[in-house]
Amino acid sequence: MGSATSRDRLMKLLEPVVGAEGLDLEDVTVTPAGKRRLLRVVVDRDGGVSLDDVAEVSHAVSATLDADDAMGATPYVLEVSSPGVDRPLTEPRHWRRAVKRLVKADLRDGTAVEGRIVATDETGVELDVDGAPRRIDYEDLTRGRVQVEFRRLDDAEDDGEDGDEG
Repeated sequence: MGSATSRDRLMKLLEPVVGAEGLDLEDVTVTPAGKRRLLRVVVDRDGGVSLDDVAEVSHAVSATLDADDAMGATPYVLEVSSPGVDRPLTEPRHWRRAVKRLVKADLRDGTAVEGRIVATDETGVELDVDGAPRRIDYEDLTRGRVQVEFRRLDDAEDDGEDGDEG
């Protein structure tokens, strides 16, 4: 089940099941784990995914896999999760969900730019790069990555960074 064909088959099978739960199917991977296999199903949606969402989609995916016998006779463990912060931004919906986040964007011309996502639309993304707006069309992007920030700018403003503690 490690081939691209198997992945494509699982994506095709599970996409409508995940979609019926109001989520997007982002990825499916199958990896060996001892005598079993690990089936990872990654789901997301605007506004994020709750634990209840994960539980509901896990149940629906499990029932579908059992009915279809898509995983065959070898035992497997099903893991359903939302994407991590290290997930590459490759689709317009990924960029939309990362608005206000600091990202590094790789461009088709081989360069990269780092900035905060200000807005997105059907054709591209607007970044704030060192205080200046920069518009980049999706066709000019290869991918982006959210940059980990331990203290975001708006967190500092909310804390009242004027030296008063209390």
